[in-house]
Amino acid sequence: MTRTPCRGIPSTMRALGSKRVLSIGAGPDEEAAYMTVYWVNTFTAIHDPQRVSAYAKVAGPAMEAAGGVFLAKGDPVAVLEGADLRSTIIAFPDREAAVAAYESPAYQRALEVLGDAAERQIRVLAAIDDSA
Repeated sequence: MTRTPCRGIPSTMRALGSKRVLSIGAGPDEEAAYMTVYWVNTFTAIHDPQRVSAYAKVAGPAMEAAGGVFLAKGDPVAVLEGADLRSTIIAFPDREAAVAAYESPAYQRALEVLGDAAERQIRVLAAIDDSA
């Protein structure tokens, strides 16, 4: 299957620890990804935008320190179905790294800053193994 690269997305995403994010348009000589997961955070309600902004300033570095790589964040550029909800997608090398990031003292501090300023849904999804 031939893939057309999307503008602004590198042909192979950067390394995450000893593993790699799934390659987009990977050639036969490029390393395939294994175990990558994606943390998907969707804000279903924002009650205090200033506290959400303060949370983001603490949460971002906490996620990066835990090995996360931000792939997308912010308001949607288009809504095809459903509500216009602010979301974040972060790649982690594996499920354990994503859960450890959530449970880390640095991210727990970010959650204290956020408090009841927003309602969210957070899910961790496994990447599709398209190497077969």
